[in-house]
Amino acid sequence: MAGAATFAFKAMDVTGVPSTGEVEAESKAQVSEELRQRGLIVLDVTEKSAPFALEDVFKRWKKVDLRELAVFSRQFATLIASGMPMLRTLHTLEEQTQDEMIKEAIAGVRADVEAGSTLEQAMARHPQVFDRLFRAMIRSGEQSGRLESALDQIAFQAEKNDALRRQVKSALMYPALVFGFATVVLVAIVAFVIPVFANIFKELAEEHPEEGGAGLPLPTQVCVTASKVLTGYWFIVIPALVIGIIAFVQWKRTEKGRDTWTRLTLRIPFKIGDVIQKVALARWSRTFSGAVSAGVPMLQAIKLTGETAGNVVIEQAMDDVYASVKKGGSLAAPIEANPIFPPMIGHMVAVGEETGQLEDMMDKVADFYESEVDAKVKALTSLLEPVMIVFVGGIVGFIVISMYLPMFSIYEKIR
Repeated sequence: MAGAATFAFKAMDVTGVPSTGEVEAESKAQVSEELRQRGLIVLDVTEKSAPFALEDVFKRWKKVDLRELAVFSRQFATLIASGMPMLRTLHTLEEQTQDEMIKEAIAGVRADVEAGSTLEQAMARHPQVFDRLFRAMIRSGEQSGRLESALDQIAFQAEKNDALRRQVKSALMYPALVFGFATVVLVAIVAFVIPVFANIFKELAEEHPEEGGAGLPLPTQVCVTASKVLTGYWFIVIPALVIGIIAFVQWKRTEKGRDTWTRLTLRIPFKIGDVIQKVALARWSRTFSGAVSAGVPMLQAIKLTGETAGNVVIEQAMDDVYASVKKGGSLAAPIEANPIFPPMIGHMVAVGEETGQLEDMMDKVADFYESEVDAKVKALTSLLEPVMIVFVGGIVGFIVISMYLPMFSIYEKIR
């Protein structure tokens, strides 16, 4: 059967006797139809995992394009508002979407919805495209009958998050390129230029053993040793660097590693830690506002906002907020008590609680910190450029002086 896949199903007959098994078919809808023809009531249909493929490894590292996700959400909201049936809407979106990752997810969602799943349940099978907050807002929209409003809110939030991410990336692009180019140049000097000088020193020492017996100056010895290690043991240095990077990434994924690394990044000097904090606060407040506006229950909104904030410190702070609200306490009290949140946020949340306009207050907080990030990132870029020039210039100067020190010493003794 062309394009067939294996599906596992759960069903029961009219007497309530359960039935499970596997069926080969082209789609979940075909499986459901086949089971209905057997007189079974379909409970669940799941496609079995395909054999391991190398492209699946790369898909795990790929992230969904927020701009494309925002476009998808806007189009989805428009089609739903026009009264178009769900399956036809999903089919239209699948044809119009250009992003392959989103297109593939839409195809899977359409098949699941056709097989009897809810929209939120179908999206849960594609967590790389539709995260937990996205799905919670969809579920709230389905339950309240305001799906188009929830989709509009999702699109607005995705657009804001994408703008924030692009803003930070574009501001840091130039310093990153300069640092990368400087690193390549330094490696080239250590690998190719210093060995030439090292040979010269060796020849001078052989020609004038009485002057060269004292040995090379310490800075020169450091540079020559670094060059010998890089050129003579590259087959050890490069794998060691790769293993170190992999170990660091794995450590960051652990709970303790994430916590330690996040707290360290917040303390980075040159205002970098301050920018990281403000980016996290802007994303958190925008996400919280979107969840509340979409009608997500407060406790669930607090939990999801903490988990999707991208900052362990904020996630832990939201755990305290969750515990407070669950006991009947306020949102503002634990926020005001936590140092990760500036006093202004606690005051704004308190006003939002008292007036019933929490989402509006959080929107204002998000707008404020997004503008703060813009100003801070520009200031940071202006600060990083001279710092990098001094840093790179200092290293190059150290290497140059180290290479000429022995020559000056030997020539002085010869003269």
